[in-house]
Amino acid sequence: MSDTINVAKIFGEDVFNDTVMMERLPKKIYKDLRQTIETGKELDLATADVIAHEMKEWAIEKGATHYTHWFQPLTGVTAEKHDSFISAPLENGKVLMSFSGKELIKGEPDASSFPSGGLRATFEARGYTAWDCTSPAFVRHDAAGATLCIPTAFCSYTGEALDQKTPLLRSMQAINKEALRLIRLFGNTTAKSVTPSVGIEQEYFLVDAKKFRERKDLIYTGRTLFGAMAPKGQEMDDHYFGTIRQRVAAYMKSVNEELWKVGVSSKTQHNEVAPAQHEIAPIYAKANVAVDHNQIIMQTLKRVAHNQGLKCLLHEKPFAGVNGSGKHDNWSLTTDDGKNLLEPGQTPHENIQFLLVLACILKAVDEHADILRESAADPGNDHRLGADEAPPAIISVFLGEQLEDVVEQLVYTGEATTSKSSGTLETGVKTLPHLAKDATDRNRTSPFAFTGNKFEFRMVGSRDSVASPNVVLNTIAAEAFAEVCDILEKTDDFDMEVHDLIKKYFTEHQRIIFNGNGYTDEWVEEAKRRGLPNIKSMVEAIDALTTEKTVAMYERFGVFTRAELESRAEIKYENYAKALNIEARTMIDMASKQFIPSIIKYTKTLADTVIAVQAAGANSEVQVELLNDVSALLKEAEEALKALITSTNKACAMDEGKEQAFYYHDVILPAMENLRTPIDKLEMMVDKEAWPMPSYGDLMFEV
Repeated sequence: MSDTINVAKIFGEDVFNDTVMMERLPKKIYKDLRQTIETGKELDLATADVIAHEMKEWAIEKGATHYTHWFQPLTGVTAEKHDSFISAPLENGKVLMSFSGKELIKGEPDASSFPSGGLRATFEARGYTAWDCTSPAFVRHDAAGATLCIPTAFCSYTGEALDQKTPLLRSMQAINKEALRLIRLFGNTTAKSVTPSVGIEQEYFLVDAKKFRERKDLIYTGRTLFGAMAPKGQEMDDHYFGTIRQRVAAYMKSVNEELWKVGVSSKTQHNEVAPAQHEIAPIYAKANVAVDHNQIIMQTLKRVAHNQGLKCLLHEKPFAGVNGSGKHDNWSLTTDDGKNLLEPGQTPHENIQFLLVLACILKAVDEHADILRESAADPGNDHRLGADEAPPAIISVFLGEQLEDVVEQLVYTGEATTSKSSGTLETGVKTLPHLAKDATDRNRTSPFAFTGNKFEFRMVGSRDSVASPNVVLNTIAAEAFAEVCDILEKTDDFDMEVHDLIKKYFTEHQRIIFNGNGYTDEWVEEAKRRGLPNIKSMVEAIDALTTEKTVAMYERFGVFTRAELESRAEIKYENYAKALNIEARTMIDMASKQFIPSIIKYTKTLADTVIAVQAAGANSEVQVELLNDVSALLKEAEEALKALITSTNKACAMDEGKEQAFYYHDVILPAMENLRTPIDKLEMMVDKEAWPMPSYGDLMFEV
């Protein structure tokens, strides 16, 4: 029997998408729902009842017994509470399966134990989930059977956002409004909406599940807190885009099939730079749908791995010494009539609307680099950013030669008269065709790079929601668009005013443009000279959320209130401290119960060997030297362990908040490194049979 999959046949088969709705809903109901999706028209309860009934019938046909409001609280993962379709039993012993419009539109999970950052007291338990009808419902098949998953937003009883989705939808409204104002000024009267379009590249590691279970650090923290480098890492560059190993290929095949069924357009897959590291990327989608799809991708990667005896590691830095994982957030703005506002065309120097949009984005990124950096801040990402494997912690914009030349023409001469052509690539082989070159190369060291018709924000951590960076990009762009629209809507000389604004913004914000190597020390010094912020850690980044400038912008566009921003800052400080506390306590546990006992046992074996060799009258110099070296490192490890225990206990006694988070960063993190260093050295000296857990080589090369 062939296991060939017909992608066109299975794609979206478990999604309550537009095609299904058109087939199953009465015409008027379908039309009303489309108006809600496209214009935000309020959906009445009678209409919702019909939609809910048809959605339930469709889901039951797919085998669903339960439904859930699927939401994204501030925990970093999704949440769900399952309710069955069963209603009260009938007198004949049968049961009705029902699902009302009210149940579709609104859910009421207990909100007391979700992070709120002081927005609500623990005893105030009520929270609401609200149906996001712009992101289609889907049926998920797993060990629990089939479940109807309804994407929702999550807010408190008093209306504050307790999730990632609500601010994202608010920011999409803001950019839609201001971008429409802008394109109307350029004569576009047909577009009804402008939507941020997002494509997300997801990196991950795969390891054998059995070996994973032998590592407490992977189980508790998602990364290895100890581990000496294997003899081979990524230095040969042979894993990157290399032939995919058969076990991994089978895994990828299963992942793709699962994703295609729920409408995630998984497009590319390949080996990444580090051993055991891989990447998956879907086709672009509306920002909120793309965010939902990325959550589905991460969940699917984990679930399929579990089913196949593997473990998927989404931590940003699961292994020291090789590249960690991120996700690239590709962002553009698209009208509903198919126009990409970031499409420069063949002659960008003549594309005035594009140049104004570009100037606005440069202004936005320069003025709000701090919150864009903060949107990619988490404890795991601190190990990557600025470490010559991911973008530097300094925000800059790569435009490429063509656009940088246009900018320089406008800044220094006041006019842009030419655009560098793309040209043709000749390989020197007669049998190979000449290739049309892009107008510019790519810069993989840039955190925010223009890549043809979009910007690629390359800082986001691999396990993080991409909602936060897209909230920032949408809102800062909306602010810049609003500013130019306020000016242009009042001017008597539109063409001259547009020209002057473009030149003004390019001149004032040229400092944010950098096309060189972002990994060099020279760039760090140059960025400092330019006055660009270099925010090196998560704890340093969090303050950006609550500056007066940030609060004013978000409140102006209705994306966040001051209270919501302050709550998020509080949550982030707490989360940082909690993450470091778990790591520190895990290291203490592993060192106390596994490494030090194993090393003591090994030294006893060595000591017995020395005695036996000396008794035989043989030379024991090598054995003695090894015993002394191991004993010295053992003492160093024991002292570092005591220091980590003391500092961790002190940290735990502190009040939660900013001071505690900085203590974990400034004191606990170095103490953890001081414990790791001697134990990693010991791993290279102790008999492998005596070492208590799988090595890096076992984990990365045996899948």
